[in-house]
Amino acid sequence: MASALFFTCLITCSVFLLTIPCYVDNQKVTLSLYYDSLSTSCATFIVKNLAKIFDDDLITILNLRLVPWGDAYANKSNNSTSFCQHRPDGCKLNFLEACAIDVMHDVNKHFALIYCIEFQAIDGRHKEWETCFSSLGLPKKPTLDCYNSSNATKLEQNYGNETMHLNPPLKFVPWLVLNDQPIGNDYEHFAGYVCKAYKGNIVPMACQSVHLKQKTE
Repeated sequence: MASALFFTCLITCSVFLLTIPCYVDNQKVTLSLYYDSLSTSCATFIVKNLAKIFDDDLITILNLRLVPWGDAYANKSNNSTSFCQHRPDGCKLNFLEACAIDVMHDVNKHFALIYCIEFQAIDGRHKEWETCFSSLGLPKKPTLDCYNSSNATKLEQNYGNETMHLNPPLKFVPWLVLNDQPIGNDYEHFAGYVCKAYKGNIVPMACQSVHLKQKTE
């Protein structure tokens, strides 16, 4: 699968990227995506829109946060069970992806796994999520150990609490928040907002093309 090959390359290349001076770290823009793992709109956005930040150099100015909770809500009686829009599979994958984010600190790795799962979700093959680990060359045990432990519930409780206390509140998914400000309905054009919010001196090529497009419109 082309998507798996692309992110396998990305994971390998990320090892070498660690040796490059990170000259924009202190100027990075924080982009948070609140999503539901089995939402068609969320899966499409992740695969067709968000993944582009790894194709160009936009990721170099981003602190990307993925928050797999979306339209789920907590059981108010014990706050230990989540209910999802696409339950029970949606809850399962939210938990799984939360664990992947927690275990794989490298955004290249956990995004690659989530991308693969969401790609399968679009094709109606989300139950084949385990194949994503092998196709990407990622270890499965650490993520599954987390998923099968109480840590998974704690992670989702934290994500749920964060999502339910957003101000202004989440209205739909995918919900993008840039430096604590929601982008709203224009989320597909998030790159322009990122470039505008970035205050660093070295403008990445992705932002140069965005600025050029804005000038010609």
